[in-house]
Amino acid sequence: MLPQKQAEEAAIVTSGVAALNNEMEQGAGGNGKAEGEEAAHGFSMTSLLWHGGSAWDAWFSCASNQVAQVLLTLPYSFSQLGMLSGLILQLFYGILGSWTAYLISVLYIEYRARKEKENVSFKNHVIQWFEVLDGLLGPYWKAAGLAFNCTFLLFGSVIQLIACASNIYYINDRLDKRTWTYIFGACCATSVFIPSFHNYRIWSFLGLGMTTYTAWYLTIAAFVHGQVEGVTHSGPTKLVLYFTGATNILYTFGGHAVTVEIMHAMWKPQKFKYIYLMATVYVFTLTLPSAAAMYWSFGDQLLTHSNAFSLLPHSGWRDAAVILMLIHQFITFGFACTPLYFVWEKVIGMHDTKSVCLRALVRLPVVIPIWFLAIIFPFFGPINSAVGALLVSFTVYIIPSLAHMLTYRTPSARKNAAEKPPFFLPSWTAMYAVNAFVVAWVLVVGFGLGGWASVTNFVKQVDTFGLFAKCYQCPKPQQPPPFSAPGPQMQHH
Repeated sequence: MLPQKQAEEAAIVTSGVAALNNEMEQGAGGNGKAEGEEAAHGFSMTSLLWHGGSAWDAWFSCASNQVAQVLLTLPYSFSQLGMLSGLILQLFYGILGSWTAYLISVLYIEYRARKEKENVSFKNHVIQWFEVLDGLLGPYWKAAGLAFNCTFLLFGSVIQLIACASNIYYINDRLDKRTWTYIFGACCATSVFIPSFHNYRIWSFLGLGMTTYTAWYLTIAAFVHGQVEGVTHSGPTKLVLYFTGATNILYTFGGHAVTVEIMHAMWKPQKFKYIYLMATVYVFTLTLPSAAAMYWSFGDQLLTHSNAFSLLPHSGWRDAAVILMLIHQFITFGFACTPLYFVWEKVIGMHDTKSVCLRALVRLPVVIPIWFLAIIFPFFGPINSAVGALLVSFTVYIIPSLAHMLTYRTPSARKNAAEKPPFFLPSWTAMYAVNAFVVAWVLVVGFGLGGWASVTNFVKQVDTFGLFAKCYQCPKPQQPPPFSAPGPQMQHH
């Protein structure tokens, strides 16, 4: 009976995969027919700028989303880690992040295949990570995925808002950073009008161009500036600083909390598997040279300057980089917030609404707590490490690895898997070993040691600057010398 049962399961899953592939060919999320017609009749300006679903769109979205404001804090991390550890950990966490993004994409395909055999339609419905976990592993995993993912995306949005205020201050310091946070909170709230990741085509393209300019500006400006007088490169000096820097890099390459939403926006999601890795390779060309050049130039000064812009001399090139990063942070704010908008829409029963204005209106309550938290914790730099250790470690490293292990724990699940092991690791045993290593490493080094270090550093910032800090790490205004009566003037003969 057992072979017959397995054969039946295989037939059912095979039919599900066939149906899934058929729908993916037509287009995911209910937009396939329109996109197919556009492809057949040529491109309109709307489709060119607004309706994105190709593999290139996904690549731009992944690369653009991965290197936002963290580009400006990586030199700070290098000063905590030292040059060698900084370079090695970037490469290590980049590969680790690409692996877990691959696992998420495999689990998404598996979930879609199983739902397709049940004739479930996803028209006007965006699949999210917590729904994948629910469908594959049950309600407890759904709750864990929802809690970690939403909290991470919430603070990811907070970080973008803090970064906006931190950056604009270097162009216009007539207003303090807290006031700039109020202003940019209102500006970023306009992201409620962007319906889904389908509609980020032009923004992803522009965003990656902006971060590319900024990264190479940092690299070239650092070399042109040269090493500051008496520069020292003493890192690493303290364990707490070392693991704080390491968890900021873990955070850097943990930007795939929106992987499922980006996949669902693709016309052919099965093409996503290696897109995140290719995006990471490009990101290396931005993060490695810029962080290394800044640390070479300024050394230990970066320990007290978490924003790389703060050490570079004022110039038109720097102002251009600041403005481009501001625009990009608005885009990344939308990337982090859009999944939260989807969750909120589903909670209040408005996810199927087609009216853009009505959806924008019901999304506004999501922005308010983000605005408030950015004003409470304006610690640009240290907050990245705390979020990395406490949230990213579970959201995009530990949970996907464990979920993959448990989804394919039985022989029948492995036999009927919609996606077999990759060509470079064709053994299920080897996949289990890699997943177990990821879980153990991130749990001990990322969450354990990283959590201790980043929370210790975060508490130090609270003690030093206080909550609701008006202007975090702003240079103190020069006080006029105290008035004193003129003394007797000496005669020189």
